[in-house]
Amino acid sequence: MTAILPGARRPAPEAAPVSRPRAAVRRHGPVLALFGTLKLAGFCSFLYLLSSTGDYRTRHPRFGGGAHPWDVLATWDGWWYQQIALHGYDPKLVPVPGATGLITLEGNSAAFFPLYPALMRPASAVTGLGPYGAGLLVSVVASFVAALGVYAVAERFGGRRAGLAAAGLWAVWPGSGVEWAVYSESLYVALAAWACHAVLTGRWLTAGVLTFAAGLNRPTAAALIAALGVAALLSLRRREDGVLRPLLATALAPLGLLGYLLWVGDRMGDLGGYFRLQSGAWAHSFDYGAQTLDVLTSVPVGRFDYLFAYPFADVVSVAVILLACALLPLLLRLRPPAVLVVYTVLTLVLVLGSQQIVANISRYLLPCFPLFLPLAVAMRRLSLPVQCTLLGIAALASGSYAGYALFELGVP
Repeated sequence: MTAILPGARRPAPEAAPVSRPRAAVRRHGPVLALFGTLKLAGFCSFLYLLSSTGDYRTRHPRFGGGAHPWDVLATWDGWWYQQIALHGYDPKLVPVPGATGLITLEGNSAAFFPLYPALMRPASAVTGLGPYGAGLLVSVVASFVAALGVYAVAERFGGRRAGLAAAGLWAVWPGSGVEWAVYSESLYVALAAWACHAVLTGRWLTAGVLTFAAGLNRPTAAALIAALGVAALLSLRRREDGVLRPLLATALAPLGLLGYLLWVGDRMGDLGGYFRLQSGAWAHSFDYGAQTLDVLTSVPVGRFDYLFAYPFADVVSVAVILLACALLPLLLRLRPPAVLVVYTVLTLVLVLGSQQIVANISRYLLPCFPLFLPLAVAMRRLSLPVQCTLLGIAALASGSYAGYALFELGVP
């Protein structure tokens, strides 16, 4: 036993290690509980709609079908991610014999970025789950990490109440049906939100690493890379965080995206092979907004004769586009830091400026989480019960507009 000398201060009780976890639970527990409850409500609502209609039983298992309602969550892009997790890549540009229309190349897994399926493999090895279960596990865990990131960013603008509202909005936002599916959106938003938060708090190397990882997950990480670069230049100009760390972050950030594109191009024997594949196999290319404008001028007058029309899902997407355009000036009015402005604006430009299946836009705009800020700041004036009631109603409704409309009435 150690003797305590007279007058000496007694050692602090060994409660310090416990205090930090308790503080973390107090700080983050309500965020995770709110987000999880809202997601579970929307998820159950979505499965109920699937079960009640039963349409999934008549559809192909790759395209919104399956033996059980939950099988739908691993269809469409989810099927491709499972193939990558199981078999890896074999990048090729294979012409469709005799094809002369928009689709001239066979689909190839190289169109899907590697980080998400790469995480599915260890998740499967550790848990014993198959590729479907492992992919769903990665997405669910990543969605909670993303909710904490969205909360952390919003809290800096409007305090804890605004942070909670923003995390709740992330759970019910149009397109949020893919957050708990074999899709890469949750992982991307988790990386992007925490990368932006790292820039806001001056942790440049962390921001660079997270942006590097985001570039291995989705091509729209180009917006995040540019945002980090602009923020780094402003920091250098103001001499806020020295020189070395912002420069290192700026140099590291694009390597994931560029590295994957160059690897695919090298394997295909065409440095622009990734973009040729996207255009020839999925008719997805940058058209400066022509397709989006066609839809925006057609849907309001009841016309659905444009490219890749899915009427109900497209109505949802048009509403999302208009909502995003309305929220952008409100976001700018808050005078957010440059990293959030550049990231949001460039993500909108990349998404709305592309020819694509418009039904997908509601999920493509999920990464625009800074658009939640004006609503979150406004919602902090509401009492917590009212706030939770509104978000709960939206969560139940999201089973239709954010889940069923995507997976069964459109193409997510």
